[in-house]
Amino acid sequence: VQLQASGGGLVQPGGSLSLSCASATPGFNFDDYDIGWFRQAPGKEREGVACFNEAGVTTYVAASVKGRFTVSRDSAKNAVFLQMNSPKYEDSAVYYCATIAHPTYCRANYIHSLGQGTLVTVSS
Repeated sequence: VQLQASGGGLVQPGGSLSLSCASATPGFNFDDYDIGWFRQAPGKEREGVACFNEAGVTTYVAASVKGRFTVSRDSAKNAVFLQMNSPKYEDSAVYYCATIAHPTYCRANYIHSLGQGTLVTVSS
């Protein structure tokens, strides 16, 4: 499965940014998979940001982003999104979308297929 995150860039603290994830794999449908957004900052381990199940129900949101980040899915566009509101400096990282083995475990070791990431830099 080929997944590609996009939409990263430079954002000011307190601003907003929307990340998208699409697939180039023929026949792949986000509606059929448990999906997660992950991130990895320099020198740090990859961590789960938010995950949701096949039904589109959010099953996990990291405490560090709760109330600021939301995930969504657009079946018509066959894409998933991560809306980042009020980002903080510590949110700077490469963000990835992935299929995951189980929506309850939004952790890197449960990643099934990891897409190419997009860099988010939070800076004034």
